[in-house]
Amino acid sequence: MAEILFPALFILLALGLPVAFAMAIAVFVALSFGSSYPHLVVVKEMFAGLDSFPLLAVPFFILAAEIMTGGAVTMALLRLAQSLVGHLRGGLGHANVVSSAMFAGISGSALADAAGPGSMMIRMMEKGGYDRPYAGALTIASAVVGPIIPPSITMIIYAMQDQQVSVGSLFMAGILPGFLITLMVLLANAYVSKKRGYVSGEAMPPLAEIGRIFVYALPALSLIVLIVGGIRFGIFTPTEASVIAVFYALIVGMFIYRSLKLRDLPGILLRAAMTSGAVLLILGAARAFAWVLIIEGIPQLLAETIIAWDLSPVVFLLAVNLLLLVFGLFMDPLPGVMILVPILAPIALALGIDPNHFAIIVIVNLTLGLTTPPVGSLIFVVSSTVGLKPTTLIREMPPFFLALAGALLLITFVPVLSTWIPAVSGF
Repeated sequence: MAEILFPALFILLALGLPVAFAMAIAVFVALSFGSSYPHLVVVKEMFAGLDSFPLLAVPFFILAAEIMTGGAVTMALLRLAQSLVGHLRGGLGHANVVSSAMFAGISGSALADAAGPGSMMIRMMEKGGYDRPYAGALTIASAVVGPIIPPSITMIIYAMQDQQVSVGSLFMAGILPGFLITLMVLLANAYVSKKRGYVSGEAMPPLAEIGRIFVYALPALSLIVLIVGGIRFGIFTPTEASVIAVFYALIVGMFIYRSLKLRDLPGILLRAAMTSGAVLLILGAARAFAWVLIIEGIPQLLAETIIAWDLSPVVFLLAVNLLLLVFGLFMDPLPGVMILVPILAPIALALGIDPNHFAIIVIVNLTLGLTTPPVGSLIFVVSSTVGLKPTTLIREMPPFFLALAGALLLITFVPVLSTWIPAVSGF
């Protein structure tokens, strides 16, 4: 069936079908022409892929992010970021990056980062004298931290595929790599800003003013502490944390910032339901796709082949980076995790690679695929926001590709970045 499955998938993706439909139809085609299995097994496997209690965290985190992305919350984070770094050379660009890192602790999604604070920062940067294509490219790069800094929807899905890790340990493991990616993008923005003469027209605000802005933004930032701290100290599970996040977001939006009205809730629930439905559809289709691979013995064959090569951990990680970067050109992170993790994670464990470290390598690699053509979703989200062709944005990306590649290499070959916090946190 594999000789039919993969060509069918690539043809359907080339025709422009959404990933979920392409995978599900490819499985139907493979079953029709390459096996005697009934087609009902596809539906069964899709439902089996969604029949998981931890998976309930996904729609609740999405709903919490939708509630928290109201104007007041987003502006509070933007004001705080601008007060901290807005006075530096390239200050508005720095504020874009810092606000994305802050917002990552609320949304858990790169696309939400780009569509939320990112779109607002693009307009602010353009008014501040930045080229619009550059502002869009910077937003694409800064949004990469969305699935890395906890909470992360991708990490929840990964933990379901690899029993050696937990959602809590992955949340802890993503903190330092997320900060590293943020730092590397900041350095790239500083370099380009100096080269092009992007300067800040603002003076550094007084410490008292920064303090007032921080206090105003504190309710939004506290959601990150609530989720990570609650999971770390065993107060609640990640699934329970997602529900608590929804109630916390409602309290903050309605009673603290007072930007959320009852009349807004139907629209928020509808957007969260549509996003959740799209994510869950991808997961179900990926489960059916992975089932075909398993019954064909492809994961076992690949594992035996790679182990027979007797690769060192360093060479294996280099090969995995290359494989995942190529895979990310054509596949979104969630189906990528569903398909590749059951194959690669056991091999990494057999080579003595820490499971949390390997998980972060996989997640970062696949997330970088959102910034690269031809499928890079971040490119198309920002393209529609700034009203520019994707090719115009891609021409501005090389400095950020170098920065993100540098961060990826450090994450790959400095394991302590991914293992230290989980270790000291008791995971």
